[in-house]
Amino acid sequence: MTLTIIPSFDAYVATLGRLTAHVDPTASSPNAIQIKKAADSLAELTSISADVLVDWVQENPRAVYALGLAAGLSHEKLKNFLKDHFNTQGWVLLAKNRPRDLIEVMDRELDLIRLVEVQRRRTYDFGDLLTARAGSRAIAARAGQSGRKVEDEIELIAQDVGLKCEPRTRFVGRAGRDAPCDLAIPSAKSPVIVVAAKGFDSTGSKLTDAVREIVEMAEVRLPTQFVIAVIDGIGWKSRTADLRRIYDLWATKQIDGMYTLATLDAFRDDIEHAARLRGLL
Repeated sequence: MTLTIIPSFDAYVATLGRLTAHVDPTASSPNAIQIKKAADSLAELTSISADVLVDWVQENPRAVYALGLAAGLSHEKLKNFLKDHFNTQGWVLLAKNRPRDLIEVMDRELDLIRLVEVQRRRTYDFGDLLTARAGSRAIAARAGQSGRKVEDEIELIAQDVGLKCEPRTRFVGRAGRDAPCDLAIPSAKSPVIVVAAKGFDSTGSKLTDAVREIVEMAEVRLPTQFVIAVIDGIGWKSRTADLRRIYDLWATKQIDGMYTLATLDAFRDDIEHAARLRGLL
């Protein structure tokens, strides 16, 4: 059964909002301050060599991240690089316990010594700044935070209604098949209500993946199970074809509800109604 009365697609799109606040790119942060200090420290060295960098990382083990940035590695790529070569992502311990191995591998694989030497003496202009910012992945971490914001909101509502729930899991449906969900009520093994929470302020393949997950939920569901989607974020406004695919599942009653953060009052009423129908309350 469909719960809330279905609005037009345009009316639904109008309720989408931004999940993450705009960030002033000129504002400082603890992480930025640490990177700046590491860069200043590297710039003050009289020369760059393997021996010099070995001593430097021993004195500044947390600043290995800055060496990764100098070699073109993001935070995540640096962790993956270390995991691949040292079977650990912990650069602080590596800098303390195996500094020479760390520097030698980074130099051999990433040309670290040359890159640090070239970049620390270079004078950068405004165009360099904007180019670096365009390639930055700093905003990527906020994409995950925006998605988690939607997940956290629906979990809090379920708990406030008095329902047991299991977040970020897979639920069992028709013929023992399972599908992903961001919230299963009351549990993944005995799901009555399953919810997809998909919040994105940016665009990309992750939105298409979100659609695929919700389609899979609709295909696996039992007739006695409620499938609900909570979707928000301005990224969907640039991927309206993907959003419409989910909306069409709602319009054709293959899922039971579709909400945004602006319509969570209806979400709350509907999961409470569904829970009462199935004897959970």
